Amino acid sequence: MSFRILGTGHSVPSRIVTNDELSTFLDTSDEWISSRVGVRERRVCTTETAADLAYQAALNALEMSGTKPEELDMILCATISGDDASPSLACMAQGMLGATCPAMDINAACSGFIYMLDTAAGFFARGKVKKMLVIGAERTSRILDWNDRNTCVIFGDGAGAMVLGEGDGYLSSKLFAKGGDSVIKIPLFVGMSPFYDNETLEPYVHMNGQETFKFAVNAMCQDVPEVIEEAGLQQSDITWVIPHQANIRIIDAAKRKMDIPQERFCSNIDRYGNTSAASIPLLIDEMNREGKIKEGDYLALCSFGGGLSSAACVIRW
Repeated sequence: MSFRILGTGHSVPSRIVTNDELSTFLDTSDEWISSRVGVRERRVCTTETAADLAYQAALNALEMSGTKPEELDMILCATISGDDASPSLACMAQGMLGATCPAMDINAACSGFIYMLDTAAGFFARGKVKKMLVIGAERTSRILDWNDRNTCVIFGDGAGAMVLGEGDGYLSSKLFAKGGDSVIKIPLFVGMSPFYDNETLEPYVHMNGQETFKFAVNAMCQDVPEVIEEAGLQQSDITWVIPHQANIRIIDAAKRKMDIPQERFCSNIDRYGNTSAASIPLLIDEMNREGKIKEGDYLALCSFGGGLSSAACVIRW
């Protein structure tokens, strides 16, 4: 017993920030950003909180699935940019929905959504739940140095959600971590302790782009074939590859090395940027609502990010 997907949803802020707008206060341009990253615009919170995005994405998924909040047995949320250290973003969403089930956050950076799906599969396998709500929600604009053109142009805010029910659609998975902060690091505020005496970085995204690129391409090329084989499938059986939307050049480099037709690799990074743990469920919901995903389709999901971490899985729709 694993799970099947009953409904999907997503939510993004109303404010659109284009590359041209960024170029008014950064030494950059639309051509520079789009050619290097693949982003042309992103959504950025103005009054919305991460909890607001999570709540609306959850509502949309619940509505599609025909599920009421009181029917949920658990809520999981993947995030690195929740509004508060406590309460968790999952607990905030639970309260806004009026649900009464347990709720908790999972942090595996950009790999968080697949880590969360694997966690959810464990609860279903143990017979502890019948319906679960899983959410990836990020307000990454809060943790960016908006003077650093190498990082702030990449990211965007958004949320994606799924309602899961009992079934056998989660076929295989792989989780990986290589602990260290030399490539990607997002420090917390140092605090006010008069006893702490250690030099710290500013509490924003710090990233070695070249090393991140190499890790991400290698992770995709290793993880995706492994989970496809574990699922008892061939690469040609995969209907859609849904990669984490980090950088279009990462996706392009990886897909040239696999035996999956390139047109099956999906992307919406041009409109949303890198929304971290929200990117995969956001993209899946768009495709689902556009009718691109059909019953029986095989989806290969893959992600990579801080930790360093990576994750992949195969889902039968």
